[in-house]
Parts: sequence; structure tokens; C-alpha cells
Amino acid sequence: AEQSQSGFITTQGGKLLCSKIIHLFPSDNVKSQVSKVLHECELRMYKSVAFPAIGTGQAGQSPAKVADDMLDAIVEFVSKRSVQYLKQIKIVIFQTHMLRDFYESMKKREDSDLPTRDSWMSMFKSLFWGKKPSTEKKKPVVLEKKVDIATFQICGESQKNVDATESWIKNLILKEQLENTISDELIVNFGESQIDTLADLQRRTHVTIQLESKLFPPCIKISGISRDVFYVSVKIQKMIQKMKDTQEEQSKAELVYNLVEWRYPGSNDSFVAFDKLTNMHLEDAKIAKKSHLTVKINKKDYKVDLNTLQANDGQGESIVIQRVPKNEGKL
Repeated sequence: AEQSQSGFITTQGGKLLCSKIIHLFPSDNVKSQVSKVLHECELRMYKSVAFPAIGTGQAGQSPAKVADDMLDAIVEFVSKRSVQYLKQIKIVIFQTHMLRDFYESMKKREDSDLPTRDSWMSMFKSLFWGKKPSTEKKKPVVLEKKVDIATFQICGESQKNVDATESWIKNLILKEQLENTISDELIVNFGESQIDTLADLQRRTHVTIQLESKLFPPCIKISGISRDVFYVSVKIQKMIQKMKDTQEEQSKAELVYNLVEWRYPGSNDSFVAFDKLTNMHLEDAKIAKKSHLTVKINKKDYKVDLNTLQANDGQGESIVIQRVPKNEGKL
């Protein structure tokens, strides 16, 4: 470990997918801590750094204040023309409820008249959504409203009997009715495939599904017969979880690709990088000390020997692949 007089200690990354870890000493001044880390990264010529929501755990600081302090420190840092090396700053938020505090803190700065607003606002958005939002217009997706009409004609010997029967029917219907709300930030990313799934669920069951994608966090409201509400809710939760798993896998693949690149032979004695998911699978297999892994190269299956880096297609053709670390100078 490298002992520092500036309120932190720097150690190696160990088994984490980073080259260095900066351990901060306890302090109530979050803005100062973030500023020190950013300047240390620039001094050491690190290219990227990721922060947690500092002080919101055992220190018990207000997430809203922490958001303001952290973003203030980042704004001051990126506004300096002397920054040359640090290109990527991320804030990793594990507790979903804190997203609102950081979002509101960003909005306050978006409404300000700072001359550098556009540049750092685009950077802030990348902190939370991983990359700059696409300028391509998404085709609007609409979930068709469902209207099921049931008509009861009640006849009786007296108005009293009719009223009693009407009340009994209403109570019976209400007992079977249920409403459930599912909130998740990924709902805003629903596309045609997810909307088609919701529409199909609505057609096949006795429920009405409302998609509220403009709320924060966005939500889906399911109302109808109890058993169908439970059934549809489980299906939607599984759909959202699948999106989360895919997003997490893509994020991990991107991170691994920033640290190491696996390559296979191309034309003219050159090497071509594997796609990012295959790159991650190869690296994971190596870390797990697996002996072999089957991958696709030019649409053919190859069995890779992770010790010799020889890849065989099972038909006598053998090639040599490469593993090239590229995490020098990164945090």
C-alpha cells in the first residue's frame, strides 16, 4: 500500500477489475475527498475512476447532500483546462432510492447558467446511464387500452330487492379486484418487444396494464382479477430481471474489454478482437482456471486451450489466439 498524507491510501486492485483502489480516511467533507481523489488520478495519469455514494453507508450522511457535494467537486474539476489524463468519471449507486437525489442534483445544475453546462451535463448523464443517450428518435410504443364491458340486468319483486342484488354484485366484483404497481428505472427502456409482451399478457388475462414511463421512477400498474394480477406481475418482474441481467452482463463485458483484449488471427498476419461478450467469457474462464472453452470464430466452433492458447475446430485446423492486457495507466 502507498501511504499518503492527503487523507487516503492507494493499494493494488487485487481480484477486482481495476488496477488501483483508493481507500479514503473517514471525513464529513465529501466534496474535499472527491476533489483529492480526482487530483490524485490526474497526477498519476489514470484514465478512469469510479466512486460509490461516499458517506451514505455507516457514516449516515444525507444522500441529497452527498450528491450535491460529489457533483460540485466533479464540476469544479472538469471545468479546469489543465485536466489532460482523466477521461472517465463514474458514480456507482447501489441503492435505487438514491438515484432520485443524484438526479435532482443534476437537474439543479442543468437549470444553471454556467458556461460549461452542456459539456458537463452530457458527462453527468454518462455517469448514470453509462453512455451518451442516442440522438436517434425512438419509435413511440403504445399499449392499447383494454375495455371489457359486462352488463347486468336485474329484475326483482321490489326496488329494495333490486338494490340489494346490485350491492351484492358490486361487493363480489370488488373482492376479486386487485391492483399492483411495479416501479423500476428500466421500464423507460421498454421497446417494441416488451410492449408486445405486455399487450399479449393483457389480451390473454383479465387485467388492465397501464405503462407510466414518464414518471420517476417509471412504473407499470396492473389491475384486474386477483389471480391474473399475480400471474402478470410475476411475468413482468421476470422480464425486467432479464433486462437487468443483460445490462449487467454488457456492462461487465465493457469493463473487461477495457482491461484485456482477446484476439484471433485475421488476414495478412493481423489479429482481430473477439466481440466483447466472448472476450469476457474467455477472461472469466481463464480466471476460473478452466482448461478449455468453446468459442465461435468466423461462424465456426473452436475449442480453446486456455493454457497454450491453441484453438482447434475439431476438423484438423488449429490456430493461435492472443490475450493482450491493456489496463496500464487505468484506475
